[in-house]
Amino acid sequence: MTRIPGRHFLKNLVERRTLLAQLVRRDFTQRYVGSAAGWLWGVVHPLVLLASWIFVFQICLKVKLPGVQNYSVYLFAGMLPWLLFQDTVLRSSVSLLDHSNLITKTVFPAEVVPVSIFLSSLIHHLIALVVALIWAGFADKFVSPMILLLPVYMLFVGMLAIGVGWIAASLHVYLRDTAQVLTVIMTLWFWATPIMIAESQVPARFKPLIQWNPLSWVVRGYRDRMLTNLWPHAPEIFELAAMSTTVFIIGGLFFRHLKRGFADVL
Repeated sequence: MTRIPGRHFLKNLVERRTLLAQLVRRDFTQRYVGSAAGWLWGVVHPLVLLASWIFVFQICLKVKLPGVQNYSVYLFAGMLPWLLFQDTVLRSSVSLLDHSNLITKTVFPAEVVPVSIFLSSLIHHLIALVVALIWAGFADKFVSPMILLLPVYMLFVGMLAIGVGWIAASLHVYLRDTAQVLTVIMTLWFWATPIMIAESQVPARFKPLIQWNPLSWVVRGYRDRMLTNLWPHAPEIFELAAMSTTVFIIGGLFFRHLKRGFADVL
């Protein structure tokens, strides 16, 4: 029988789903240990972020983009997938060191750690999404039924973030400067993604940068699903699925290759 690369790796993720659920619960609760408000901070943070953007961009700067009625809603819709991606990748990069005791002393499937971080971050993402939809309904008097398709894009963000997170986490075990380098890369990646501007404002010579940036596709998808009634184009979904799957597979194979020496280095 033909051996499919990564089959055992993915099977391990499915079989350890109980452990995965425990790690997600632990990660989510640890964020608010000792906090009186607890998970309500997950509502406060996006509200403060939204209020800041409204004050700066709409009241002070009076930013106007072509074809955009409400810039704060437009910006929030673009920031949501980016914040999910960024939070997952940056926290995954140092996650193996945080779980070094489990990795070195037990038979622990280290690959589930970045997955658990994404699922924990997804909970906060959903809270922020509810805040964004409430504001969109209040500001624009419109909530698109196309938001029902957003889980598809969340899946794509998850595959991208976990794939990159696996690479960053495994490298950080051997090269402790990885997290610092990653912070710089994520800053550049943010500005290479049309979040604060419209794609039409990007100069023509930089268009390929947008075209080959999967986060640009996700941001566009979020905005189209949240702010319009447009159905996604099939080629767009297929290309985004191909990019996400490729990053996920490469990240998994990279992690599996370096995983063999984790116990010795940690």
